[in-house]
Amino acid sequence: MELRDFLQQEDFIVKCQWGISFMNAKLQMINAELGMRCGRKVIHSYSSRIKSYESIAAKLKKKGQEESVAAMEEHVNDLAGVRAVCTYTDDLYRIGEMLCAQPDMRLLKKKDYIRNPKKSGYRSLHLIFQVPVSVQEDARWMKIEVQLRTGAMDYWAGLDYQLQYKKENRGAKNISRELKAYANAIEQIDSKVLELRKRIEAI
Repeated sequence: MELRDFLQQEDFIVKCQWGISFMNAKLQMINAELGMRCGRKVIHSYSSRIKSYESIAAKLKKKGQEESVAAMEEHVNDLAGVRAVCTYTDDLYRIGEMLCAQPDMRLLKKKDYIRNPKKSGYRSLHLIFQVPVSVQEDARWMKIEVQLRTGAMDYWAGLDYQLQYKKENRGAKNISRELKAYANAIEQIDSKVLELRKRIEAI
């Protein structure tokens, strides 16, 4: 079956939605637990998406893989994705640790772009899990990506995404340089906000 046709199957879409719902439920339970423990709201927003055919095809091409269902299942880890946005960087790691401790899912990969930002300045904590999905008696493990960011990181990532095509224009060389500078400034703000919260908690 052609990859485009496979992605349009109702069965595939339902499995992706089930995986997203499963992970959102985990995040909401963790948020409730941390909220009671910390006495404040920890996760401020959630979002999710199923990767488009165009994005999958581009990713396979970049990895030097053929455009097929088998290649997608082996080489694309973020078919379904969930994002949680918090205020403080230490909360991102708390959530990550609690997700990894869940007995009914498997951690496949962790990419810490907070401590090790991408060259562009992008910062986020990425976790790839396998979660159990069961649709019409067909039970299997499905890969899903979790992105954990502060509000500042999320704002920067949105700006970077909006300007990605402009950055490739030869007449706009300064855009990437400026965005990197803004990423560094945002990192400093995140650090100062976390430091301030700890000082307030110590009073």
